[in-house]
Amino acid sequence: MSDSPTSHPEGLLADGVHASVRPGTALLRLTTTHDRQGTLDGAWWPRSRHLATELPGLISALTERLGPITRIGLDTGAWDEIPTRITVDDRVVHIDAFSVGDDTVLVTRGDQDYFSLLVVPPDTPPDAARAAMAEAVSADNPKQAVQILIDTSAGRPRPTEPGAVDDRRREGR
Repeated sequence: MSDSPTSHPEGLLADGVHASVRPGTALLRLTTTHDRQGTLDGAWWPRSRHLATELPGLISALTERLGPITRIGLDTGAWDEIPTRITVDDRVVHIDAFSVGDDTVLVTRGDQDYFSLLVVPPDTPPDAARAAMAEAVSADNPKQAVQILIDTSAGRPRPTEPGAVDDRRREGR
């Protein structure tokens, strides 16, 4: 796995990075500007849909960069099981689950400081995931998460689109 600019476009994750990390390791990109003008503040590419495995790595990585995380809000349809809270590094983080289908995770630091992260589906091909993550952290990005996933081919067809199948119905959820 090479990090040279010749193996992948500048600013994108290296080839094979998703396959080479263990579940629970956060593949995360955050915007580097302080003005937070874009629609999203970063992107997260989990390895699985098992939240209890994936969330501790994300919370640890975010805490290291942003300070203590108090709450995580996420979409119920994107995860297999959702606990109401999780303890990471001896800190309790509350989890709010909503059926919004907006392909984001809302992170709360302190009482009212929110960060919105694009969630790239775990089964996304690496090229599409890297492109989606790069677009999400672009300072001038005006797009919502769902549109980024569609534009970069990182998202699945929505159940409302012709020919789309709702995976939750097919799996009996």
